[in-house]
Amino acid sequence: MKRLLYILTLPAIISSCQNKIPKEKAEILYFGGPIITMENISSLVEAVAVKDGKILFAGTKSDAERYSEPATKMINLNGKTLLPGFIDVHGHLTSRAGMMDPVELAPEPYGTVNSIKDLQIAIKNYIKDNKVTAQQPIIGNGYDDAIIVEHRHPTKTELDAISKTNPIIVIHASGHASVANSAMLKLLGITESSKDSKGGHIGRDKKTGKLNGKLEENASFTALLTLTEKMNKGKDTQAEAMENLMKAQNEWLSYGQTTICDGRIMGESVSLLEKAASQQLLKADVVYFPDYEYFKKDLNSFKPKYMKYENHLKLAGFKFSDDGSPQGKTAWLTQPYLVPPDGQSKDYKGFPIFTDETLYNDLRTLFQNNITAQLHVNGDAAIDQAIRVIKRLKDENIYKPELRATLIHVQNSRPDHIQKIKELGVIPSYFSTHTYLWGDWHYSSVFGPERASFISPANSALKAGITFTIHHDAPVTPPDLITAVYAAVNRKTRSGMILGPNERITPLEALKAITINGAYQLQEENRKGSIKAGKIADFVILDQNPLTIAPENLRNIKVLETIKEGNSVYKRD
Repeated sequence: MKRLLYILTLPAIISSCQNKIPKEKAEILYFGGPIITMENISSLVEAVAVKDGKILFAGTKSDAERYSEPATKMINLNGKTLLPGFIDVHGHLTSRAGMMDPVELAPEPYGTVNSIKDLQIAIKNYIKDNKVTAQQPIIGNGYDDAIIVEHRHPTKTELDAISKTNPIIVIHASGHASVANSAMLKLLGITESSKDSKGGHIGRDKKTGKLNGKLEENASFTALLTLTEKMNKGKDTQAEAMENLMKAQNEWLSYGQTTICDGRIMGESVSLLEKAASQQLLKADVVYFPDYEYFKKDLNSFKPKYMKYENHLKLAGFKFSDDGSPQGKTAWLTQPYLVPPDGQSKDYKGFPIFTDETLYNDLRTLFQNNITAQLHVNGDAAIDQAIRVIKRLKDENIYKPELRATLIHVQNSRPDHIQKIKELGVIPSYFSTHTYLWGDWHYSSVFGPERASFISPANSALKAGITFTIHHDAPVTPPDLITAVYAAVNRKTRSGMILGPNERITPLEALKAITINGAYQLQEENRKGSIKAGKIADFVILDQNPLTIAPENLRNIKVLETIKEGNSVYKRD
């Protein structure tokens, strides 16, 4: 009887074994090191098999080997760690490309300009070393009053001391302000009788009322666009712009990112990206968010491109900048800044860019067209406005959570925002590096201890069941998501203070915020963000395992290789 039963079941056993033999064979098989999948069921596997840029299998090494054949490339990680490629959900690729040539003015830890004197020396050396002619405009980028020893912006007079003939403008690290010398103000047509633009301010000396050279928000953005047009007039700049775009792309790749964001792009940046895509020069996926106010008249021409990749380029929505920078003290708050910036009263709270009605009408148009938006909101008043306007649209059944609108930065968040964000169905994307780079400044000058301790409240979002992401906002910082992870996990400031210990999260949750959660925000979680069969083979290889090293050492991790759809696109020398 047993023999008869065995004979009857034998075909089924043979069939089952045959079904386990994969028909497809892998081109590449990774093994020999920790492989962190970001999948909840099994965050670690032993091997990954890849074919045609997609993941065939992720699991045990013995099972993965069934996908191999003599031609399969066997890659031994030799103890290094493989993860999904990092996803940049908010950076500024073409802005970085446009800043390849300016004088670098960043302070520590990314630069060496730690005082206004250092700034003056750096620009003087640039003039000397590059044999700059007497009337040639000069742009500097990255000075940071939160970190330099004077803890203030340079003045027009201090820039005049560098040169009275060269038009000079220096851009704040946040990108939301700049300072111009007298020659630059003249070139830009800014005079003592000039008025503030909508959503922008022209700085004046508190005592004399005269121009001090400072330009904030739209006044700064307009000045830089005007200057760029003047400097490029009559020039064929396309080749140089493309070369700089490729340099910027390679910088992102060197930090492990296989998806790159270009947020709030204006001017010729869209056509530059489209040209790069048409020439198949994009090695990573690039998602872009045009500035809605700048391009609103062109909405119909953008609509067919929405959420459709073409040669690695995708229109992923539109961007709104609702306020400014907290470290630059232009963010819009409900309570005054702890120490107001020069020229402002003790009641200064920053300022909005939009009225509620303008923001409502613009978002209504987008959401009715089923197009999502990123809203830059740093101050709690700006966050309140975004919540207020989107709630109105949701109550009218115009905003739907499946659109996944995103609140970018959300720095000066309050505890009461957490539940409101969850109920709305929007995604907070935290610029967690703030706790490391500017935490001391927020504590002692911007917000004060209580408010500063709740910036980038990732753990509160996590406990509330909110899907959140983390970003780097490059070129405000380099496109460095590893430091963003370090900051979210440790919340240690540059002085060593732990800023808001209750908002620390685990390394795994921080890594999810730059992988699978990032894919979710960009509506791509079904094709990227984790290591799972059927998804595209976007990977990053790190020299250490972020889940096992001491959390305080996370910032020391190095990207060894970046892999896009099975192809190596960056390898550390």
